[in-house]
Amino acid sequence: MSTPPFDLVILNANVVDPAHDAPSPRAIAIKDGKIAAIAAIIDAAQAKEVIDAKGQLLFPGVVDAHMHTGIYSILNEDAITESRAAAMGGVTTSLNYMRTGQYYLNKTGSYRDFFPEVLELSAGNFHVDYAYHLAPIMSSHIDEIDYCVEQLGVTSFKIFMFYGGHGLHGASNDQSKFLMTPPGDRYDIAHFEFIMRGVQRARETFPQHADKISLSLHCETAEIMRAYTHIVES
Repeated sequence: MSTPPFDLVILNANVVDPAHDAPSPRAIAIKDGKIAAIAAIIDAAQAKEVIDAKGQLLFPGVVDAHMHTGIYSILNEDAITESRAAAMGGVTTSLNYMRTGQYYLNKTGSYRDFFPEVLELSAGNFHVDYAYHLAPIMSSHIDEIDYCVEQLGVTSFKIFMFYGGHGLHGASNDQSKFLMTPPGDRYDIAHFEFIMRGVQRARETFPQHADKISLSLHCETAEIMRAYTHIVES
């Protein structure tokens, strides 16, 4: 008996496909973990395993481009529960935000020293594929952007603008204590510009990765947040 050409065939599924305006009943064949065929009918005998979807929706795994893991719970525990919930919602890949400072690992330092611990706590605890994007909190982190790309495989970076004057620390105005930054460092508009320069430098240094190196901004105006927080608190 010849070996079936497919590892898995999923029958009777309502397939969500961007090429069609609405889900349509079709079958999908999988080979080596990848979609090998989509057709109205696929012979079940062509697969080692067959699943009857019984009319359920079938769609490509969702990539969640920004998740928070390990912020209010220990990272190795939070990774289990958060990624399990993500998988239940159809997410198969998560990009997780990470930084130095309070919450998260509650420590500071270089990403050269900090990030290996993040990877160690993550290993074996995610139910989905995962990666991280990092926030350059200290000025020295900007100098590490090239290292993060080349040695750590991190190509996504993040700016959270509300750290500039208001944070999750609530009524405290001690930015340095919250972010655990050294004396003289400020997380402000000027720092954001220097992060942008650092990311652009990395794109020029590693042209082979330029289309993957990105910077996203969580845009808030700290002064407005501070004023309205005061209204709520009073």
